[in-house]
Amino acid sequence: MLYLSALLVFAAAISLAGDAANVTLVVNDRSPVSRRLADFYSNWHRLAPKQLCHISTIEDESIYRPQFDKEIAGPLKDCLRQNGRVESTYYVVLTQGMPIRVNAEKVGAWPVTDGASVDSEVALLYLELHGAKIKRDGPLDNPFYRRKELVFSHPAVPLYLVTRLAGYSFEDAKHSVERCRGAKNIGKIVLDLKADNDEDGNNWLRDAGILLPEDRVLIDVTPKVLSGVKDVVGYASWGSNDRARKSRNSGMTWLPGAIATEFVSSNGRTLKMPPYNWTLGSWSDSKSHFAGSPQSMMLDYVWEGVSGVSGNVDEPYLSLTVRPDQLFAAYLSGRNLAESFYIALPGLSWQSIIIGDPLCKLESR
Repeated sequence: MLYLSALLVFAAAISLAGDAANVTLVVNDRSPVSRRLADFYSNWHRLAPKQLCHISTIEDESIYRPQFDKEIAGPLKDCLRQNGRVESTYYVVLTQGMPIRVNAEKVGAWPVTDGASVDSEVALLYLELHGAKIKRDGPLDNPFYRRKELVFSHPAVPLYLVTRLAGYSFEDAKHSVERCRGAKNIGKIVLDLKADNDEDGNNWLRDAGILLPEDRVLIDVTPKVLSGVKDVVGYASWGSNDRARKSRNSGMTWLPGAIATEFVSSNGRTLKMPPYNWTLGSWSDSKSHFAGSPQSMMLDYVWEGVSGVSGNVDEPYLSLTVRPDQLFAAYLSGRNLAESFYIALPGLSWQSIIIGDPLCKLESR
């Protein structure tokens, strides 16, 4: 097939993409879990001291923009300049123990808001370090979106690829990174559609099924929710927005290096662990809510065993969610985790948060 041939052609070029030398790790010195994750990750990839940027900010999950600028964006830009790593940094790794959300102070007609994830705002610091003035009143186009043919480098792609190390515990976050070692390009991509639905999300899931090797895809269009699938390396669904899904647990058996995404607006609303007996609820029943929402939680996937997952700290609207047809094609072609998710992400200065080691990659069989 032509598409499979293209994957092989791109593999050699993609292998020239960044490695551990292109990582800058951000540590919140006020947070014990941030410091602990930073120690683990810097040792895991043998990062040099100049690859660590220390900031001092709140551990709360929400921060206002003046404080974000003063305690996160400003110190990080200073660190990158002083360490001579503005250009050589491709991947900025944040950690649990620092804010995930810049609070909205201006909200207008769709999709006007200056609220965004911290992670998505940090991605734009490359532009700011080159003098750009960013107008934050809604999403900005991601220049790397759908650029499967382009090897990531600066200044060709003017942004940082930002991921975060996080889990319900230090051990969860640590294991998500460790599971990348020895990950192989094997296993199934599971695509679970909502039944009798013609929304764009279903079309993107169908497109993913068409673009990927037929023997690697399990796609379901029935009213049931897929569960109990073994040897899964990629997963996309509607999560709790599929009314047929009642359980937090996906029921998948994950392979090393597995990644996941779902069309859910608030699955990254918090990185805190719900009560063990909490399960998916409904908007009409406030007693079923956790952290203000009844919707599924992105870190449940890390808890189950994935290496990477995308989510949203607030309403992104369907058109600005991660596209599974772009995500899995990139990942199976040899792209690393960070590049695969950003190839699939339409907008920046918006609501996305991506969990996982940016260098996680499926090695050839």
